[in-house]
Amino acid sequence: MPRRPAFLAAVLVAAVLVAAGLAQPAAAAPAAPAITAKDGWFRYLLPQIPAAGFVTLANESDSPAVLTGVRSPACGSAMLHRSLNHSGMDMMIHVQSITIPAHGKFRFSPGAYHIMCMKPHMAVGQTASVTLTFAAAPPLTVPFTVYGADGRPASQ
Repeated sequence: MPRRPAFLAAVLVAAVLVAAGLAQPAAAAPAAPAITAKDGWFRYLLPQIPAAGFVTLANESDSPAVLTGVRSPACGSAMLHRSLNHSGMDMMIHVQSITIPAHGKFRFSPGAYHIMCMKPHMAVGQTASVTLTFAAAPPLTVPFTVYGADGRPASQ
């Protein structure tokens, strides 16, 4: 039975390779998210008045990221908006999407782009969860601190 020693040798080599972790490729470390958010906050006044949300988004990928929507259990409905001044008249318009450049940032700020939260269900001092949806990236859920009429303190 000359085959038996060759078979045992093959089994032994396979066992050593498995034990050493060489028989299977090592699991790759999970990739860092390409889109991150920081400093999310809402300016809340009263339940009958829409709240405005602000956040800074960063895109670390090699391609632009397109933000297509927003939702939050703290809002009856939420949408992307932009504030404009046209011939001395302030107005807000609904926007369908916002592009965050590759390796760039996009900042929602008072008087510019913001998240419009209709029928807000929140209170000053709470944290509201907001989910951002993208055209070609997974959704991102972000905590937003709720501030009052004065907005986010300058020290923050």
